[in-house]
Amino acid sequence: MPRRIDYDWELPPAMQQRLGGSTYGAQRIIHEQDHLMVILHEPPSGTGAERKPVVFLRKPDGAWLHKGNNPGERALAKLLESYRVAFSTFEIRHQAAETSEDLFQILGPLIPLTRAARNMQDTLQAARDAVKDDLMLIDQRDLAVEIARGFELLLADTRMSLDYRLARAAEAQAHSAIEMSRAQHKLNTIAALTFPLMAIGAAFGMNLHSGVENLPSWVYWLVFAAGICLGVMLRGWVKTPAEPSVPAKPASTLKKK
Repeated sequence: MPRRIDYDWELPPAMQQRLGGSTYGAQRIIHEQDHLMVILHEPPSGTGAERKPVVFLRKPDGAWLHKGNNPGERALAKLLESYRVAFSTFEIRHQAAETSEDLFQILGPLIPLTRAARNMQDTLQAARDAVKDDLMLIDQRDLAVEIARGFELLLADTRMSLDYRLARAAEAQAHSAIEMSRAQHKLNTIAALTFPLMAIGAAFGMNLHSGVENLPSWVYWLVFAAGICLGVMLRGWVKTPAEPSVPAKPASTLKKK
């Protein structure tokens, strides 16, 4: 496991003891002996499994440092601007999404971004509560609130759009299944109506001498009428719904004789 980077600044022993040996950990503040350390994270990419810390230190005289003796005010503003850029990028992608797959590709990285923005807001609020006379912290806290709120709304809107499209697809599939069922029912009805005639016609159409070749013509019409009657009866049997099965009563509910 990689060790935590020790930057070129002097920390109080009490603050040094609150830092782990491997990483800076979650987004948080450490306030000891008028020294304020603010640990934030860069905007996560992909699944957000890897967290890149951005560490700031406010000295008792009000000077802000970033990862050592670098000026901290501009670095903090740049970090929040990177979150704003990420939000704008995903907002454009959301507006251009045309399929459920497009929305799903947005939803994956948007979840860790929203979580990181929310934790950044909470961390800056805690820093504001620890140092109430720092005006720069007030401005950055307010900006973090706006960014976190934007990510939360965009995440909710993306989820709602995805659910709506999935519901529309399921509704269309159910409607198609109903139409197919109706078409199948019509075909079954036609088949039931014509099956007896087809069976009788096939039987009398064989090239065999059955003895009915010399019968009067009215016999043909009689056979035809009988086939129609059988077809109507078979059609009625096909269209009759099946009776629902009645479940047997539990043994405990049967009355004893």
